[in-house]
Amino acid sequence: MALLDEVQKLKDFKCSDEKCVLTVYLNTDPANQDQQKGEWQIRLKNGLKRIQEYLDASGDESEIKSYKKLKKKVDDEIQSNRTNFQKSVVIFASEKEDLFNVHYLQVPVETSFHWEEGPVLDQLEEIQKHYPRSGVVLPNLDEVRVLDTSLGEIHDERTYEFDPGSEEWTFKEGLASSDRTASGASHVDKIDQRFAENRNRFYKKMAGNIERLKKDWDWQEIYLVGETENIRSLESSLRTKPAESISKNLNNAEASKVLEEVFK
Repeated sequence: MALLDEVQKLKDFKCSDEKCVLTVYLNTDPANQDQQKGEWQIRLKNGLKRIQEYLDASGDESEIKSYKKLKKKVDDEIQSNRTNFQKSVVIFASEKEDLFNVHYLQVPVETSFHWEEGPVLDQLEEIQKHYPRSGVVLPNLDEVRVLDTSLGEIHDERTYEFDPGSEEWTFKEGLASSDRTASGASHVDKIDQRFAENRNRFYKKMAGNIERLKKDWDWQEIYLVGETENIRSLESSLRTKPAESISKNLNNAEASKVLEEVFK
């Protein structure tokens, strides 16, 4: 489940008479100068250790036992997924209701660790303000990728392909990057010259699809990423002014790399 969809459930999650939720915000951004030598490992170790020391001093055996299990689970999760790191890791864990939400985000966080009666959501709510639900659109002549994103995560991905015979756009939902890569070499050869000559008219139809997705998926912002001429043509047909246009062809790039470029 996407982090955005979990926010309300996390707000309602509470332990009645004890602390039982471990919240971890871990900055793993390799571009951060403080992370050049894997400092996240030290911060992870020290952060979890400090909570352990606090609980040991309290003498609450029930909490100590529960925390030790969650501490190991969190540490194992992070250590075994180091190759999945983006800019941050956010985890909410509790033995109650087997809560264990893990998210590798393309947005930075301030490293912090919490042991409380419920999830600590202050940073998550701040991220939500800065990275609202948005659409990232990558026009590339007769193919247009659309990414539905919020909080630095991808919720959905669609690739629209133009049929020059019917002059209509059709989409494949969640098209795998390997498929895009495999077709990339021959893609240019298949571009219909007629499309280039009628770019504005054809993109006007695509703009209608994008506006419908904006309404259906409740986008607050739209970003355009692609070659300058394609961006300008599509932008001129949109009713919604893009929050930003990035002149870079990333149509064959992994979705995470696209978000990295958009939200860097």
